[in-house]
Amino acid sequence: MPPGMNGASETSESVKASPAVSSCLTVLSRRADFLLAARARRQSAPAFTLQARRRTEAPEGGIRIGFTCSKKVGNAVARNRAKRRLREIARTELPVHGRPGWDYVLIGRPVTTASRDFAALRADLRRALERLHADRS
Repeated sequence: MPPGMNGASETSESVKASPAVSSCLTVLSRRADFLLAARARRQSAPAFTLQARRRTEAPEGGIRIGFTCSKKVGNAVARNRAKRRLREIARTELPVHGRPGWDYVLIGRPVTTASRDFAALRADLRRALERLHADRS
């Protein structure tokens, strides 16, 4: 087949897709990591819940992040949209406001995660991280 006839332009094949999460962040994939985070600290925000725990088994690692949206959030399209928004705020805010050696899990909420103003969503994450890491004395 001649170049350009396969339905995709030649430039789109050579351009690499940008990572969904920043290079200093690692995405949680094991269920056990999510369960450990669920038993640790938690902070509510209007559009999501943030769970966080300090790792003891590998504290020298960077920031790890997980995302979850239950079927209460909506159908697959709504859940995927909510998770995309959560991934983007994590990519922009966690490298600056998160702490290395910590695991974070963002849990989406019905309607508000997908519909809340994006600037407010970012501010919610910053505020939740500040409250979560505040001295508990």
